[in-house]
Amino acid sequence: MRLSNAFGLGLMALSSFAVGPVSAQPAASDEVLHIDDAGKLAFPTNYREWVFLSSGLDMSYSADTPMAGQHLFNNVFAPRAAYEGFLKSGTWPDGTVLMLEVRAGKTNQSILKHGEIQTEEIVGTEAHVKDSRFKGGWAFFPFDSDHKPATEIPHDATCYSCHQAHAAADTTFVQFYPTLLPVATSLHTLSASYLAETAPKP
Repeated sequence: MRLSNAFGLGLMALSSFAVGPVSAQPAASDEVLHIDDAGKLAFPTNYREWVFLSSGLDMSYSADTPMAGQHLFNNVFAPRAAYEGFLKSGTWPDGTVLMLEVRAGKTNQSILKHGEIQTEEIVGTEAHVKDSRFKGGWAFFPFDSDHKPATEIPHDATCYSCHQAHAAADTTFVQFYPTLLPVATSLHTLSASYLAETAPKP
């Protein structure tokens, strides 16, 4: 399963970054992020110092039954500047990077008798980047376990059309971010498609 299918915490949520050789756009994040000449995005090593947006357990947008015995947590982070920008406008500022981290879950750990906890095992990471140069203004970048610079997922992938069709605000799954959905609601930035999906049925 492509990680961006889980960016509903969404992937994928994901601050402004300065683009190295490609652009002179100033950074608005705590760490300057770079896209190199080949269009690859550098791994944001400090993403766990960003604002934590939300976490979901065993999320799937498919009706298929999840794999038995396998539990995954999806954690989404946004740099402080991007988060504060959303609080003011109800949309993400240009240069936003939302970071999705997928971790394995376990039960019966230590004194835990019920429920699930997150483990040290990171199954995958992916960035959702807002930049006006991308088609549709957003792009997904999945990282390998070695955290080498990531290549943009082609825009004909279903993750893009899914976000366009179902995201609550600014093509991101703000409906899964409990601190931001009220913001988008009060600032009237909820998408028409989301409002239609959630409207009371006659």
